[in-house]
Amino acid sequence: MHHSINIAAKRSGLTPHVIRVWEKRYNAVTPVRTDTNRRQYSDEDIKRLALLREATLGGHKISNIASLPKETLKTLTEEDRQHIQLEERAPIAPAPESEFHLEACLLAIKALDQKKLEEELTRSALSLGHQGMIMRVVAPLAQKLGYLWRLGEITAAHEHFASALIRTFLANISKPFGITDSAPGIVIATPVGQLHELGAVIVSATASSLGWRVTYLGTNLPAAEIAGAVAQNKATVLGLSIVFPENDPNLNDELCRLRSFLPARTEIVVGGRASGAYQSALTDIGAHVCSDIHQCYEVLEKLG
Repeated sequence: MHHSINIAAKRSGLTPHVIRVWEKRYNAVTPVRTDTNRRQYSDEDIKRLALLREATLGGHKISNIASLPKETLKTLTEEDRQHIQLEERAPIAPAPESEFHLEACLLAIKALDQKKLEEELTRSALSLGHQGMIMRVVAPLAQKLGYLWRLGEITAAHEHFASALIRTFLANISKPFGITDSAPGIVIATPVGQLHELGAVIVSATASSLGWRVTYLGTNLPAAEIAGAVAQNKATVLGLSIVFPENDPNLNDELCRLRSFLPARTEIVVGGRASGAYQSALTDIGAHVCSDIHQCYEVLEKLG
Protein backbone atom coordinates (compact mmCIF):
# COMPACT_ATOMS: atom_id res chain seq x y z
CA MET A 1 0.00 0.00 0.00
CA HIS A 2 1.21 3.50 -0.81
CA HIS A 3 0.57 6.80 0.93
CA SER A 4 0.77 10.53 0.27
CA ILE A 5 3.68 12.61 1.53
CA ASN A 6 1.49 14.12 4.25
CA ILE A 7 0.67 10.69 5.64
CA ALA A 8 4.33 9.67 5.35
CA ALA A 9 5.29 12.80 7.27
CA LYS A 10 2.75 12.19 10.02
CA ARG A 11 3.75 8.54 10.49
CA SER A 12 7.52 9.09 10.32
CA GLY A 13 7.58 12.18 12.52
CA LEU A 14 9.20 14.32 9.82
CA THR A 15 7.88 17.30 7.90
CA PRO A 16 7.04 17.04 4.19
CA HIS A 17 9.84 19.55 3.53
CA VAL A 18 12.46 17.38 5.26
CA ILE A 19 11.27 14.28 3.41
CA ARG A 20 11.66 16.08 0.07
CA VAL A 21 15.14 17.33 1.02
CA TRP A 22 16.29 13.88 2.15
CA GLU A 23 14.89 12.32 -1.01
CA LYS A 24 16.36 14.87 -3.42
CA ARG A 25 19.70 15.53 -1.73
CA TYR A 26 20.51 12.16 -0.16
CA ASN A 27 18.32 9.59 -1.99
CA ALA A 28 17.05 8.43 1.38
CA VAL A 29 13.93 6.90 -0.20
CA THR A 30 12.63 6.48 -3.74
CA PRO A 31 8.87 6.94 -3.81
CA VAL A 32 6.77 5.93 -6.76
CA ARG A 33 4.93 8.57 -8.77
CA THR A 34 1.29 8.73 -9.74
CA ASP A 35 0.08 9.62 -13.21
CA THR A 36 -0.09 13.23 -11.99
CA ASN A 37 3.52 13.02 -10.69
CA ARG A 38 2.59 12.98 -7.00
CA ARG A 39 4.88 11.12 -4.62
CA GLN A 40 3.55 7.92 -3.08
CA TYR A 41 5.41 6.25 -0.19
CA SER A 42 5.27 2.57 0.71
CA ASP A 43 5.04 1.28 4.28
CA GLU A 44 8.72 0.31 4.01
CA ASP A 45 9.62 3.85 2.89
CA ILE A 46 7.87 5.26 5.95
CA LYS A 47 9.60 2.80 8.30
CA ARG A 48 12.93 3.81 6.78
CA LEU A 49 12.19 7.51 7.21
CA ALA A 50 11.26 6.91 10.85
CA LEU A 51 14.56 5.07 11.43
CA LEU A 52 16.51 7.88 9.77
CA ARG A 53 14.74 10.43 11.95
CA GLU A 54 15.60 8.49 15.11
CA ALA A 55 19.23 8.16 14.04
CA THR A 56 19.55 11.91 13.36
CA LEU A 57 18.05 12.66 16.77
CA GLY A 58 20.77 10.41 18.16
CA GLY A 59 23.39 12.69 16.64
CA HIS A 60 24.11 11.02 13.29
CA LYS A 61 24.37 13.27 10.25
CA ILE A 62 21.83 12.45 7.56
CA SER A 63 24.47 12.58 4.80
CA ASN A 64 26.37 9.77 6.54
CA ILE A 65 23.43 7.41 7.08
CA ALA A 66 20.94 8.06 4.27
CA SER A 67 22.26 5.20 2.12
CA LEU A 68 22.56 2.60 4.89
CA PRO A 69 20.45 -0.57 4.60
CA LYS A 70 17.39 -0.83 6.82
CA GLU A 71 18.90 -3.52 9.05
CA THR A 72 22.01 -1.42 9.62
CA LEU A 73 19.84 1.53 10.59
CA LYS A 74 17.96 -0.67 13.04
CA THR A 75 21.21 -1.80 14.62
CA LEU A 76 22.46 1.77 14.77
CA THR A 77 19.39 3.09 16.54
CA GLU A 78 19.33 0.15 18.95
CA GLU A 79 22.97 0.82 19.86
CA ASP A 80 22.17 4.48 20.41
CA ARG A 81 19.37 3.57 22.80
CA GLN A 82 21.65 1.21 24.71
CA HIS A 83 24.79 3.32 24.98
CA ILE A 84 23.63 6.94 24.80
CA GLN A 85 20.99 8.46 27.04
CA LEU A 86 18.71 9.77 24.35
CA GLU A 87 16.94 12.73 25.86
CA GLU A 88 14.65 15.06 24.05
CA ARG A 89 16.87 17.06 21.71
CA ALA A 90 14.43 19.91 21.30
CA PRO A 91 15.73 23.33 22.28
CA ILE A 92 15.45 24.60 25.84
CA ALA A 93 11.94 25.98 26.05
CA PRO A 94 12.26 29.76 26.01
CA ALA A 95 9.99 32.02 28.03
CA PRO A 96 7.17 33.62 26.00
CA GLU A 97 8.98 36.97 26.12
CA SER A 98 11.97 35.53 24.26
CA GLU A 99 10.05 33.33 21.80
CA PHE A 100 9.72 36.15 19.30
CA HIS A 101 13.44 36.96 19.42
CA LEU A 102 14.36 33.30 18.94
CA GLU A 103 12.14 32.85 15.90
CA ALA A 104 13.25 36.14 14.36
CA CYS A 105 16.93 35.15 14.75
CA LEU A 106 16.23 31.78 13.16
CA LEU A 107 14.51 33.37 10.16
CA ALA A 108 17.45 35.75 9.70
CA ILE A 109 19.91 32.84 9.78
CA LYS A 110 17.91 30.84 7.23
CA ALA A 111 17.93 33.91 4.97
CA LEU A 112 21.65 34.54 5.66
CA ASP A 113 20.61 38.10 6.54
CA GLN A 114 23.44 39.60 8.60
CA LYS A 115 21.77 42.96 9.23
CA LYS A 116 18.55 41.35 10.41
CA LEU A 117 20.32 38.95 12.75
CA GLU A 118 22.43 41.73 14.29
CA GLU A 119 19.31 43.86 14.81
CA GLU A 120 17.42 41.02 16.47
CA LEU A 121 20.32 40.11 18.76
CA THR A 122 20.55 43.76 19.80
CA ARG A 123 16.82 43.91 20.53
CA SER A 124 16.98 40.73 22.61
CA ALA A 125 19.95 42.08 24.61
CA LEU A 126 18.11 45.34 25.30
CA SER A 127 14.91 43.63 26.42
CA LEU A 128 16.38 40.66 28.30
CA GLY A 129 19.80 41.86 29.40
CA HIS A 130 23.15 40.26 28.58
CA GLN A 131 22.71 37.06 30.55
CA GLY A 132 19.02 36.77 29.72
CA MET A 133 19.81 37.00 26.02
CA ILE A 134 22.41 34.21 26.33
CA MET A 135 20.23 31.91 28.43
CA ARG A 136 16.88 32.50 26.74
CA VAL A 137 17.74 33.28 23.12
CA VAL A 138 21.28 32.36 22.07
CA ALA A 139 21.54 29.00 23.90
CA PRO A 140 18.14 27.73 22.66
CA LEU A 141 19.02 29.04 19.20
CA ALA A 142 22.24 27.00 19.18
CA GLN A 143 20.30 23.86 20.08
CA LYS A 144 17.70 24.56 17.41
CA LEU A 145 20.35 25.10 14.74
CA GLY A 146 22.04 21.82 15.65
CA TYR A 147 18.72 20.01 15.42
CA LEU A 148 17.89 21.51 12.01
CA TRP A 149 21.39 20.76 10.72
CA ARG A 150 21.09 17.09 11.68
CA LEU A 151 17.74 16.94 9.90
CA GLY A 152 19.23 18.53 6.80
CA GLU A 153 16.94 21.57 6.92
CA ILE A 154 19.90 23.95 7.09
CA THR A 155 23.42 23.59 5.75
CA ALA A 156 26.85 23.98 7.30
CA ALA A 157 26.97 27.42 5.68
CA HIS A 158 24.01 28.58 7.78
CA GLU A 159 25.61 27.29 10.96
CA HIS A 160 28.99 28.90 10.20
CA PHE A 161 27.25 32.17 9.31
CA ALA A 162 25.40 32.18 12.63
CA SER A 163 28.45 31.17 14.67
CA ALA A 164 30.68 33.86 13.17
CA LEU A 165 28.16 36.65 13.60
CA ILE A 166 27.08 35.64 17.12
CA ARG A 167 30.73 35.29 18.18
CA THR A 168 31.48 38.85 17.05
CA PHE A 169 28.28 40.22 18.58
CA LEU A 170 28.86 38.60 21.97
CA ALA A 171 32.51 39.69 22.00
CA ASN A 172 31.49 43.30 21.37
CA ILE A 173 28.83 43.46 24.06
CA SER A 174 31.16 41.78 26.56
CA LYS A 175 33.77 44.56 26.29
CA PRO A 176 32.06 46.85 28.85
CA PHE A 177 32.63 44.25 31.59
CA GLY A 178 36.17 45.65 31.94
CA ILE A 179 37.95 42.43 32.87
CA THR A 180 41.25 43.09 34.65
CA ASP A 181 44.53 41.21 34.32
CA SER A 182 44.09 39.92 37.86
CA ALA A 183 40.79 38.19 37.01
CA PRO A 184 40.80 34.37 36.98
CA GLY A 185 41.71 33.01 33.56
CA ILE A 186 39.83 30.50 31.46
CA VAL A 187 40.77 29.05 28.06
CA ILE A 188 37.89 27.84 25.88
CA ALA A 189 38.19 25.61 22.82
CA THR A 190 36.93 22.46 21.16
CA PRO A 191 39.20 19.40 20.94
CA VAL A 192 40.46 17.94 17.70
CA GLY A 193 37.64 16.61 15.52
CA GLN A 194 35.02 18.92 17.08
CA LEU A 195 34.14 21.54 14.47
CA HIS A 196 31.02 23.15 15.93
CA GLU A 197 31.91 26.33 17.79
CA LEU A 198 28.67 28.04 18.82
CA GLY A 199 28.54 26.25 22.18
CA ALA A 200 32.09 27.35 22.97
CA VAL A 201 31.23 30.91 21.93
CA ILE A 202 28.26 30.95 24.32
CA VAL A 203 30.38 29.68 27.21
CA SER A 204 32.97 32.37 26.45
CA ALA A 205 30.34 35.09 26.72
CA THR A 206 28.93 33.56 29.90
CA ALA A 207 32.38 33.43 31.48
CA SER A 208 33.04 37.06 30.54
CA SER A 209 29.80 38.14 32.21
CA LEU A 210 30.97 36.42 35.40
CA GLY A 211 34.27 38.29 35.41
CA TRP A 212 36.57 35.66 33.92
CA ARG A 213 39.53 36.65 31.75
CA VAL A 214 38.62 34.63 28.66
CA THR A 215 40.96 33.31 25.98
CA TYR A 216 38.91 31.83 23.15
CA LEU A 217 40.92 29.54 20.87
CA GLY A 218 38.27 28.25 18.46
CA THR A 219 37.70 24.74 17.19
CA ASN A 220 39.49 21.51 16.33
CA LEU A 221 42.68 21.97 18.35
CA PRO A 222 45.11 19.21 19.41
CA ALA A 223 45.64 18.55 23.11
CA ALA A 224 49.19 19.92 23.17
CA GLU A 225 48.16 23.27 21.67
CA ILE A 226 45.25 23.69 24.07
CA ALA A 227 47.46 22.85 27.04
CA GLY A 228 50.10 25.28 25.80
CA ALA A 229 47.55 28.10 25.72
CA VAL A 230 46.41 27.25 29.26
CA ALA A 231 50.01 27.46 30.48
CA GLN A 232 50.82 30.66 28.58
CA ASN A 233 47.72 32.44 29.89
CA LYS A 234 48.09 31.06 33.43
CA ALA A 235 44.47 29.92 33.21
CA THR A 236 42.99 28.04 36.15
CA VAL A 237 40.12 26.57 34.12
CA LEU A 238 39.83 24.97 30.68
CA GLY A 239 36.42 24.94 29.00
CA LEU A 240 35.69 22.41 26.25
CA SER A 241 32.66 22.07 23.98
CA ILE A 242 31.82 18.64 22.54
CA VAL A 243 28.87 18.71 20.16
CA PHE A 244 29.39 16.31 17.22
CA PRO A 245 30.21 13.54 16.50
CA GLU A 246 29.23 11.33 19.42
CA ASN A 247 31.27 8.34 18.25
CA ASP A 248 34.79 9.65 17.59
CA PRO A 249 37.05 6.66 18.37
CA ASN A 250 40.01 8.94 19.07
CA LEU A 251 38.45 11.54 21.35
CA ASN A 252 38.62 9.54 24.60
CA ASP A 253 42.39 9.17 24.23
CA GLU A 254 42.71 12.82 23.21
CA LEU A 255 40.92 13.93 26.38
CA CYS A 256 43.16 11.79 28.56
CA ARG A 257 46.22 13.14 26.74
CA LEU A 258 45.03 16.68 27.33
CA ARG A 259 44.61 16.03 31.05
CA SER A 260 48.17 14.69 31.25
CA PHE A 261 49.51 17.89 29.67
CA LEU A 262 47.75 20.16 32.17
CA PRO A 263 48.81 21.07 35.71
CA ALA A 264 46.94 19.03 38.32
CA ARG A 265 45.28 22.19 39.66
CA THR A 266 43.66 23.05 36.30
CA GLU A 267 39.90 22.50 36.40
CA ILE A 268 38.21 21.21 33.23
CA VAL A 269 34.63 22.20 32.44
CA VAL A 270 32.93 20.34 29.57
CA GLY A 271 29.57 20.93 27.90
CA GLY A 272 27.83 20.21 24.62
CA ARG A 273 25.24 17.82 23.30
CA ALA A 274 27.68 14.96 22.69
CA SER A 275 29.60 15.22 25.97
CA GLY A 276 27.56 12.43 27.54
CA ALA A 277 28.86 9.98 24.95
CA TYR A 278 32.37 10.41 26.40
CA GLN A 279 31.34 10.24 30.05
CA SER A 280 33.86 7.52 30.93
CA ALA A 281 36.85 9.56 29.77
CA LEU A 282 35.45 12.75 31.28
CA THR A 283 35.09 11.00 34.63
CA ASP A 284 38.67 9.73 34.36
CA ILE A 285 40.03 13.24 33.83
CA GLY A 286 37.91 14.71 36.63
CA ALA A 287 35.94 17.07 34.42
CA HIS A 288 32.91 19.08 35.49
CA VAL A 289 30.28 17.98 32.93
CA CYS A 290 27.49 20.51 32.34
CA SER A 291 24.18 19.40 30.87
CA ASP A 292 23.16 22.92 29.80
CA ILE A 293 24.20 26.56 29.92
CA HIS A 294 22.49 27.09 33.29
CA GLN A 295 24.64 24.42 34.92
CA CYS A 296 27.71 25.82 33.20
CA TYR A 297 26.92 29.23 34.67
CA GLU A 298 26.68 27.72 38.15
CA VAL A 299 29.96 25.81 37.80
CA LEU A 300 31.87 28.84 36.52
CA GLU A 301 30.39 31.01 39.25
CA LYS A 302 31.57 28.51 41.87
CA LEU A 303 35.06 28.09 40.38
CA GLY A 304 35.55 31.83 40.04
